Amino acid sequence: MKYEIPTLPLAVDIETKAVLKQTIEANRRLAELKGVVKSMPNASILINTLALQEAKDSSAIESIITTHDELYKAELFANHFTSLAAKEVQTYAEALKRGFDIVKSKNLLTNNTIIEIYRNIKLNQAGFRTTPGTMLKNERTQEIVYQPPQTFDEINHYMKNLELFINDNSISDLDPVVKMAIIHHQFESIHPFSDGNGRTGRIINILYLVQQELLDLPVLYLSRFIIKNKGEYYRLLQGVRDNNEWEGWLLFMLKGVERTAIETINVVEGIKELIQEYKLIIRKELVKIYSQDLLNNLFKHPYTKIEFVMQELSVSRPTATSHLNKLIDIGILEKLKLGRENFYVNTKLYDLLANAFHIENLAIDSIDSNG
Repeated sequence: MKYEIPTLPLAVDIETKAVLKQTIEANRRLAELKGVVKSMPNASILINTLALQEAKDSSAIESIITTHDELYKAELFANHFTSLAAKEVQTYAEALKRGFDIVKSKNLLTNNTIIEIYRNIKLNQAGFRTTPGTMLKNERTQEIVYQPPQTFDEINHYMKNLELFINDNSISDLDPVVKMAIIHHQFESIHPFSDGNGRTGRIINILYLVQQELLDLPVLYLSRFIIKNKGEYYRLLQGVRDNNEWEGWLLFMLKGVERTAIETINVVEGIKELIQEYKLIIRKELVKIYSQDLLNNLFKHPYTKIEFVMQELSVSRPTATSHLNKLIDIGILEKLKLGRENFYVNTKLYDLLANAFHIENLAIDSIDSNG
């Protein structure tokens, strides 16, 4: 039976008792995360640090695999991508940050913004699909499990309706977290692009929470939860299409928000503690070079370099080099080499992020998301 994509808002009541109960928990944890982030001395450093983690995990869902080491080197040296995957992860992170800037400035999440995010991910100038033939297949059996809209006119019609649902709160009184889950399902079902739909859809998730002021910064990323539960994610996604089983899908996404918020709170608290530890050490051992900008640099870039310090502290190359060498001497940084260039690793931050965001590679039978 062909899935008829519904016009939003949905004509059925989906806020069951179980959904409402889980919505309360998701919102409680989001509020807690928002508060923890606000308590950071400079919360903006999290955008860079955590966006890279999300880019890594979201890309891994589409079998674009990179290591933390490749990821940070890609940020350092644009001409030294150690793999195509590292380059794709870096472009994803830039697309996420660009989308955040637009949403914060306009307080809207429009189709033009979604297309711009997609173009930043794919590094092309394409828009919505214009040619038929897109099918979603089971990765293992290659069986066609879903056929999204085929014509540009259909896609454009559904995306205009989705844009209205995202931005006009007067047409639905559903809780924003529930709406986020519906938006995600609708976007993935429309499948408006020839490629990159999964990654674009996961950026839309976090930008919608920011637009609805549930978070101030884009720091809650569901990709890690999805990749840990990849089979269940695709099964429930298709369950709505096959049997109109909205409750299971909503509960899955709401539980993902709750668990991811808890994990992110722990990571942010860990970063806060490490910032305080470094602050005390540098003030004691290197009082003459201590500054908030220097501290921010160490946490904005798990791998930093002389040029970053020069730019962010407005100092000369000899001064930046001297600062970094002094931080090595007191054990804050470790110096490494890539080709002829040096870079400097905040080892404790690297370890904290690598351990917190470690994902086991799970071989799960799933639907190819054309991601």
